[in-house]
Amino acid sequence: MKISLNWLNNYVQAGSDAQKIADTLSNLGLPCESIEKVGNDTVIDVEVTSNRGDCLSHIGIARELAAASGAELKLPDVRLEESEKDIAQFASVEIKEPQLCRRYTARIIGGVKVGPSPKWLKDQLETVGLRSVNNVVDATNYAMMEVGQPPHAFDYKKIAGGKIIVRKAIAGERIVSIDGTKCELKPEMLIIADAERPVAVAGVMGGLDTEVSENTTTILLEDAWFEPVSVRRTGRTLGLASEAAFRFERFVDIENIDWASKRTAELIAKVAGGKVIKGVIDAYPGYEEPKKITLRLSRLNKLLGIEVSAEAAMRILTSLQFAPKQNGDMIYCTAPSWRSDIYRETDLIEEVARCYGYDKIPAGEKIHIKAVSVDPRQKLLQTTRNLLNSCGFYETVNITFADDTTAKLFSGDKELNYLGVKDVSRKNANLLRQNLIGSLLGVLQTNLNAKNSPCRVYEIADTFIPDEKNAQPLPIEKTRIGIACDTDLREVRGAIESLIHGLSPAKQISFAPANLAWAKAGAEIHIDGKVIGTAGVVNDKIRDSFDFKNCQVYAAELDLEQLAPLLEQVRTLQPIPRFPFIERDLSVIVDTGCLWADIMATIKSQCPSQLEDIKFVEVYLGKGIPKGKKSITLSLRFRDDDGTLTHETVNEFEMLIVKNLKDQLCATFRTAG
Repeated sequence: MKISLNWLNNYVQAGSDAQKIADTLSNLGLPCESIEKVGNDTVIDVEVTSNRGDCLSHIGIARELAAASGAELKLPDVRLEESEKDIAQFASVEIKEPQLCRRYTARIIGGVKVGPSPKWLKDQLETVGLRSVNNVVDATNYAMMEVGQPPHAFDYKKIAGGKIIVRKAIAGERIVSIDGTKCELKPEMLIIADAERPVAVAGVMGGLDTEVSENTTTILLEDAWFEPVSVRRTGRTLGLASEAAFRFERFVDIENIDWASKRTAELIAKVAGGKVIKGVIDAYPGYEEPKKITLRLSRLNKLLGIEVSAEAAMRILTSLQFAPKQNGDMIYCTAPSWRSDIYRETDLIEEVARCYGYDKIPAGEKIHIKAVSVDPRQKLLQTTRNLLNSCGFYETVNITFADDTTAKLFSGDKELNYLGVKDVSRKNANLLRQNLIGSLLGVLQTNLNAKNSPCRVYEIADTFIPDEKNAQPLPIEKTRIGIACDTDLREVRGAIESLIHGLSPAKQISFAPANLAWAKAGAEIHIDGKVIGTAGVVNDKIRDSFDFKNCQVYAAELDLEQLAPLLEQVRTLQPIPRFPFIERDLSVIVDTGCLWADIMATIKSQCPSQLEDIKFVEVYLGKGIPKGKKSITLSLRFRDDDGTLTHETVNEFEMLIVKNLKDQLCATFRTAG
């Protein structure tokens, strides 16, 4: 924002020492990028943060300097010479989108003569980097740079029916902007229309057909408030940028709009002649009560680490026009309409701090660093990542949102109960995820399309599960571990077992069959009887939706919080075995409905103490296997801590296990080795 010192001194006695003014503004949180001499004037380029739209004007900067120095703020004394005719006879305003346009004012100035601007106006605008167009347009630009409220002047005779309608565009509508850009309007864009067509893109730029020209004799003057996100989105989509949009995107003072309109009308009449039609059309559906904020003096001093007296705090807040009232430790404030960035106690504390002086807050000469132990959660996350990486899985980071299609795929027959956001940038994917698998399948799809196979991925992130017990509007936020691959379900299981045993080697893991909305074959994962997650084979509907051709996908999801206690358990070290082991492979034929868990339970029910481990090898359903049967190959490991086992002894162990499998599961013995 370029500030002219000559212009600035119209509102506050700032003086001519540009460097001093720049230093004052910098101390107030408005750093200055440059100081430049322009003719007999000096221009300071002030960096204004996005939350301080009130400082995008000379009066806004003057207000800050007045508060800092105690000088008087002098605003223009606006006086309008109005005709006897009433504006209601000439124009009307209808706001169809009150959420996007909370206020719209219209005034009419008749009998104007459009031509070159007077030298003082032209020079003043050129000083701050604006080119002169004509006296009417220059007056609106002057008002914008002075007040911060962007006005727009229409040629009244080109507004059909004298009617202004603030609405969203209709698909297929077009407009040519003042700069000659042909704009294809979209239904989500807010526009200004007359009784027949669009005449301006709201808050961004006016239309070429209704711009002020040398033939214009009557002006319809617009001053309004437009929703910042709507203006920003529309401007970016159409590729249009303007000084007006820059201000609307950062909030304008909605309560000051009528005064700003009067000031602009006065300037137009001054430089272009004519008279203002009596009255104003003021459509104001979005009125809100001023924000009330409370400041605790004790909190102020504790947060700043210094003692700021009540008198000093009251003086600063009064100078900033917060109308403070003190009652003991409490100061009750009302935020002025131009401070849209103030809405909580910490904002008031920051206001006091910047005006009191950041340089008065002491800085310690030494920085003390205290070593602390690793946070348990961070340790769990790091350990989990290391263990999954060691299993060949790569971590991914996805957005927290899902689209409707993915949400329905993972909800099955249940009604969608997702919490969504209204952020326009998330219009097509605005539902907070209830699981991580959908996002991981998207990652798999991208990798497989790029011929990156086999692909094993995982993600550790928050999910948002509805609180069905308490019916709370906000969901329960849980951190989960999602795992997916295109290789084999055994790899998913192996990764899960490696993860659990890496956290707590003695823990026993079991998988129980379960019906999952997203899996055609699913299981619940249990530790000590508690369900910690699910795993399964992704069903065909989801697989086809993600276009996994000739590829089966496997996935799992674990609750990270359920794993936290495992890392906290005391670990005991075991000596390296002194004696060797003997492994035997068995292939048994069982019914197709027989589960691996049943085989494990049968073996363990009557097994010798020397049986150290049981491993699944493969399932075979090919030639030689009767219909309704399957062949499961498993590996048995035997070891004796007191001596070396003989093959004769292991043969006896093996025969006992085979007998149990035959008796309890009706299994038949295929091979042994």
